Amino acid sequence: MSIKFNLLKNYLKAKSINIKTKIADDEIFQDIGSLNFSKKDYLTFYYNDKYFNFLSTTKAKGCFIKEEFSHLLPKSCLPIVVNDPFLTYAFVTNFLFPNKTSDGKISNNSNINFDTSLGNNIQIDNYVTIKENTKIGNNCIISNNVVLGPNVELGSNTIIMSNCIIFESIIGNNSVIQPGVIIGGKGFGFTPKSKVEIIHSGNVIVGDNVDIGSNTTIDRATLDSTVIGDNVRIDNLVQIAHNVRIGENSIIASQTGIAGSTIIGKNCLIGGQVGISGHLKIGNNVTIAGKSGVTKNIDSNSVVAGFPAMDIKIWKRNIINQHKNLK
Repeated sequence: MSIKFNLLKNYLKAKSINIKTKIADDEIFQDIGSLNFSKKDYLTFYYNDKYFNFLSTTKAKGCFIKEEFSHLLPKSCLPIVVNDPFLTYAFVTNFLFPNKTSDGKISNNSNINFDTSLGNNIQIDNYVTIKENTKIGNNCIISNNVVLGPNVELGSNTIIMSNCIIFESIIGNNSVIQPGVIIGGKGFGFTPKSKVEIIHSGNVIVGDNVDIGSNTTIDRATLDSTVIGDNVRIDNLVQIAHNVRIGENSIIASQTGIAGSTIIGKNCLIGGQVGISGHLKIGNNVTIAGKSGVTKNIDSNSVVAGFPAMDIKIWKRNIINQHKNLK
C-alpha cells in the first residue's frame, strides 16, 4: 500500500478536517499503524492517554495529534496537527479501505423470484435466494448464501454480507448487515401455561446508515414493527426481541439482550452483556454500563450500572462499602 499525502490531505479537507503540518504534499506513506508498532514509513495517531509513553519512541514518519502534544514526538516523526485525532484516524481508514462497491453482476447460481424488483447496478453473489415480494434498491451488494424475503425491501447502497437471513423487513439506505445476521425471525411468544404460539405478523424496520454486527438477531413485531433508528450501531451477538424500538444514533455492544416491547431512546450507549427486561422505557442520552441488568424504566440523561441497574454513583458507593465490609 502506498499513500500519497496530498491525496489524503485533500480527502480530509473534503471531510472538514483541517490539518497543520510540515509534511510535503508528495510524501509517500506505506500504511497506518499504532504508535508502538508503526514502521518508519507509516502514519500513526495519538488520542488516548493510555498510549502516552509511546509518543516519544514511535518509529512512524507522521502522526495525527493535537498541537499540545506535538512537541513530545521524536524528531523523526512529523506532527500532523488536527483538532480530533481519533475522528481523523477514522476518516483515514475509510480513505485507505473504502467500502466495497457493486460490480453489477448477478450470479447464475442465484435463485431470484420472478416478481423481485431490482434496482440499477446490483451485485448478487452465489447461492443467494430471493423470495416473493422483495425489492432491492440501486447499488446494493448481496453476498453469498443470503436469503431475502418474503416481503423485504432494501434501500440503495446497502450491503448484505454472507449467510444472512432477512424476511418481513424494510432496511434503509447505506446500511451494512454483517455475516450471519437474522432479521425478521418470529419472536419468542406463547401463552405460558398451554404454550399456544402467538403468531408474529409484524415486521422489522431498519433505518439509514445502520451497521448490524455478525450473528445478531432482530425479531419481527407481533402486530406492528420492531424499529432500529437511523445511524444506530449494533455489535456482534446482540438479541433484539419483538416490538423493541431503538432510537437514532444509539450504540449497543456485544452480547446484549433486549426483551420485547422495550423502547430505547436516542443517543444511548449500552455496554456489553447488558440485559434489559421487557416493556421498559429507556430515555434519551442514557449510558448503561456493561453487565448491567435493567429491570425498571430509566430517565433521560442517566448513567446506570449494576444489577438491578441504578445510578452509577450509588452503584460505586455500594461496591466500595461491600469491599470495606469484607475486610
